[in-house]
Amino acid sequence: MHSIKFALLAGVVSTTLFASLPAVAQDNKVLNLYSARHYQTDEALYANFTKATGIRINRIEAGDDQIIERIRSEGANSPADVLLLVDAARIWNAQQMGLYAPVKSALLESRIPAELRDKDGNWFGFSTRARVIVYNKVSVKREDASSYEALADPKLRGKVCTRSGSHPYMLSLVAAVAEHDGEAKAEQWAKGVVGNFARKPAGGDSDQIKAVASGECGVALTNTYYWVRIVKSTKPEDIEIVRKIGFIWPNQSSYGTHVNVSGGAMLKNAPNKEAAVKFLEYLAGDEAQGYFANGNNEWPVVKTAVIKNPELEGLGKFKADTIGPGIFGKNTPIAQRIVDRAGWK
Repeated sequence: MHSIKFALLAGVVSTTLFASLPAVAQDNKVLNLYSARHYQTDEALYANFTKATGIRINRIEAGDDQIIERIRSEGANSPADVLLLVDAARIWNAQQMGLYAPVKSALLESRIPAELRDKDGNWFGFSTRARVIVYNKVSVKREDASSYEALADPKLRGKVCTRSGSHPYMLSLVAAVAEHDGEAKAEQWAKGVVGNFARKPAGGDSDQIKAVASGECGVALTNTYYWVRIVKSTKPEDIEIVRKIGFIWPNQSSYGTHVNVSGGAMLKNAPNKEAAVKFLEYLAGDEAQGYFANGNNEWPVVKTAVIKNPELEGLGKFKADTIGPGIFGKNTPIAQRIVDRAGWK
């Protein structure tokens, strides 16, 4: 998980002041943001919000589970107004914990598709990303890695690399596989994946991509925005990586490629509710939606958003899995049992 860090943006108060903010204090020119988004490109997103509204952002960043636990431990005294998470299961789980306050907003309801928001306004999805397969063009045949299930095939013995099985991105994928194939088959699959490991799980998605290019691994899983980031790079070493690697939309002949969502919610004890609603509405606006695509290579959820990202658009169309956040959340305990039993550390 990402270590907790404080970000000081233009117009943002210091961390010392933020730590002492009383939960009851209201200031519609301040927003206290707890975020699991860890992308440097988001800093311009937040700065643009402050520029447009005059509302300063105090921001704390941590991994999904860490930031949720912090809010739970702070309880009614939490100064947090808005929570941003990068995994559908965590978004759903935090709702089950009763952390959110519903938001009634005609703008959010009209711009965000129904399947990417809670029907009662408890949370809203703002961007999506797909979990895809990359492979070494020399050591792996494309047809041998066309699905998530193929990662457990003996043909890929000693060639599979992944990040930790307990990482949110992996747990949501395992939760989806369990939903489609059942827990028993999903566990058998996970054991097959572990049996095919080229090395112990380590690092993030960018590390998996680089390991495939180096030949340490033959195949790996990554979120699409990590891949696009490397494709866009002008560094000679990244250009060489792209030359050596093939890209696959998994499960196009079955249930489709796993898609996850990054989203946000206003918190139950938010002291600055008016500012919180304005921020959530801002994230659904044209500027922010375009920024998710053009700044961090994610897909915006608003269909009319203008994408000026040839490398992202160059990925093309694909069949996406249709199961949503509620299923990921409900199946997370199952997924954790599966990876534990499989030895997917």
